[in-house]
Amino acid sequence: MATLLHGIGPFPGDGGLTALAAYDFPGLGEQRAGAGGVTAIAATRDGKAIFLCREERTLAYLPTRVGIPAYYPLVPAPLPDRVRAVLMDLDGTSVRSERFWVYVIERVVARLLGDAGFRFTAADLPYVSGFSVTEHLEYCLRAYCAGVADATLARAVDLYHAITDEEMDAIAAGRGRQEAFTPAPGLKDVLLNLKSRGVKLGLVTSGLHRKAWPEILSAFRALGLGDPLAFYDSIVTAGVAIGRGQAGTLGELQAKPHPWLYAEALLPLGVPPEEAIGIEDSGAGVLAVRLAGVAAVGVADGNIVAGGAAPLCAAMAPDLRTVWERVLAARV
Repeated sequence: MATLLHGIGPFPGDGGLTALAAYDFPGLGEQRAGAGGVTAIAATRDGKAIFLCREERTLAYLPTRVGIPAYYPLVPAPLPDRVRAVLMDLDGTSVRSERFWVYVIERVVARLLGDAGFRFTAADLPYVSGFSVTEHLEYCLRAYCAGVADATLARAVDLYHAITDEEMDAIAAGRGRQEAFTPAPGLKDVLLNLKSRGVKLGLVTSGLHRKAWPEILSAFRALGLGDPLAFYDSIVTAGVAIGRGQAGTLGELQAKPHPWLYAEALLPLGVPPEEAIGIEDSGAGVLAVRLAGVAAVGVADGNIVAGGAAPLCAAMAPDLRTVWERVLAARV
């Protein structure tokens, strides 16, 4: 029998959410479904969010081994009848670069292990994409580097930045992976359609500015859309915000799935959350959109389904063109 989880709906449905009989919430103690007013407890498949529902209120708990765990209210966020702002994720949604960044993390693990032939398996992918760099690396240390004496998080982060610099320098010199950053199919048409209809546009990424900005520039050059700062109404990267009227962010400490990147991108647009949508390809991104009070539209080729966040999406589509046709065209 399906259980109603306020802000999400009936579950289980597609198996993305798992019902829990009880859970020990920090600061709240053990909570049990069916006792003390608790109507449901559920977790995403990847365990990145635990939901505690009491009648018509749901709290989302975000546990983490890196950074600060937190509680946020989860409110219903259906698709707006009229969309006045669209916030879009960068990696995987606007720009096809996720494989490149997974490759960089793979190189970090290979160096830590002293094994140039190391490769991730398909089971690793939900944990090495979509979240913050430190969370990706912390997962890798637990999964592959237990017992390696100098495999610390600090060293892994240093290696990540060193490898990133190596790869970026090689790409800039024409020697590196030239396919690393390519615009997602349909991106140009979707952006121009939205722009021509007066929809406010925001670009949001958990990626650090030093790696995100070259991606944005590369995509806009390929699309012939000019200066991204002039095109978008807000751009927020982890740790550094750029664009008109923007403030800084909490960066890696409170990146996706925390809501602050999306909340800050929306703020200067002058559009309330209930008149905006966020387009994402990762489970962490969907959580961030929803916890910011915005309707989430998922692009299905990321890790949304694998991570168990599909039930939080107001709509799912295979690509951006389909997002335009099925979701946006009739609402802008």
